[in-house]
Amino acid sequence: MLWATNLLVVGGVLLILPAQSQTIVPQATAAARIKQREQQMHQTRPDRYDLSRYPITDANERYWRNLLWSTAVTEPQSASVDGAIAQILSLTSRRSLSPAQGRTLEMAMQVGTQLYLSNPAQYGGVKQQFLQTLERSADPEWVAMSVSALVQGGADAGQRSQWRTLIQQRFPSWQTHPALITTIQAIETLDRPRPTPPLKDLLTWTIAPGQLQMYVICRSDRGVLCQSILKDRQGQFVRQNGQLWSVPLLTRSLHSLSSVFTRGQTPQGIYRLEGSVPQPDTEFFRAYGTFSLVKLFTPFEPGVKAFLPNRPGQIVGLSAYQSLLPPAWRNDFSMQQSYWAGKAGRGLFRVHGSGEAPAFFTNNSRYPDSAGWNPTIGCLSALELYDQAGRLQKADMPKILTALTAVGGQNFSGYLIVVEIPDRVNTPISMQEIEAMLRE
Repeated sequence: MLWATNLLVVGGVLLILPAQSQTIVPQATAAARIKQREQQMHQTRPDRYDLSRYPITDANERYWRNLLWSTAVTEPQSASVDGAIAQILSLTSRRSLSPAQGRTLEMAMQVGTQLYLSNPAQYGGVKQQFLQTLERSADPEWVAMSVSALVQGGADAGQRSQWRTLIQQRFPSWQTHPALITTIQAIETLDRPRPTPPLKDLLTWTIAPGQLQMYVICRSDRGVLCQSILKDRQGQFVRQNGQLWSVPLLTRSLHSLSSVFTRGQTPQGIYRLEGSVPQPDTEFFRAYGTFSLVKLFTPFEPGVKAFLPNRPGQIVGLSAYQSLLPPAWRNDFSMQQSYWAGKAGRGLFRVHGSGEAPAFFTNNSRYPDSAGWNPTIGCLSALELYDQAGRLQKADMPKILTALTAVGGQNFSGYLIVVEIPDRVNTPISMQEIEAMLRE
């Protein structure tokens, strides 16, 4: 039997966290995991990428979505995969795609970004199609995604400048499109970095009175774990056993996509936090784990009860969003990522666990500093580990849910703020660093 008992201090009151009992899940057994991985490897045989047999048609949408997902999981290093993905990406210059073809192309762009960034030399065909898309596609989303991948792939300042100019020439109204705005801004940040405002200003700021605030503090490298800390509704930081309450979270996108794109990394900025939703059923165990998910909303997302307390629905306009930030942060573009991601249509962000084995995703091996945590397609991932018999060994979601409930009640609500500290350190920010910032 697995037990975990901790002391939590909220508003000066000492709470004892409930003990966590052992859980057994058939999908988490060693045999089930081996079978699942073998299925993914079998799915990515070279003959499966034959576009003459499996053309990009409406009828083949499910086939390609399944295959592209398996490709993302296993990251095969193969010329046949490079050729097939590149051929699909050539469709970005076509104007007459059906909705189903467009969805297949979008997923190929996402997985193509992942493959190219995993091994630029192997995926030269994909790179060439990104360049062709920049020059020929009339779709600003495809162009922005292509340039974003090329920039992440190590382009020099001259290339970045050339691509920025080409975007502005080809899309005179680029300032009306969230993906183009954020992609050009990413280039500007690389070429002319600005100092980050004081983190203390953000940590001591109150977005709205009487609301809990959860901070997720990340390094620039999203392969490094972020640290979450929590303030109660009176503005006091929650402490556990005398130390700042904290839970590590991973905000890395499986596809290495920038935050404005669907399935990209978790955007920086402010989210409305409104309660939790039960994990649906065993069908979703591998995606979400065993425990309830914390619901987050971007500023423009349908379904939010009240992004601002006592003002039902969404907020309107960038200035309204900026007013939620401390003055020193209002013009910091990085903290507007959740705003622009929401404007681009991103949503359904959650804090959740994961039922997948860490070894399931091939690219986890490139991120030893976050070993044990799984990537997501935009959400914030908490640790959840099982032994070979399928018994739960460790899970952080109960700690998160217990703390939020203790601070905000059964129907807790408030804000979650994601922020990066721009540095090259490959270890999570320590509680000592955060405590020092608060004392400054």
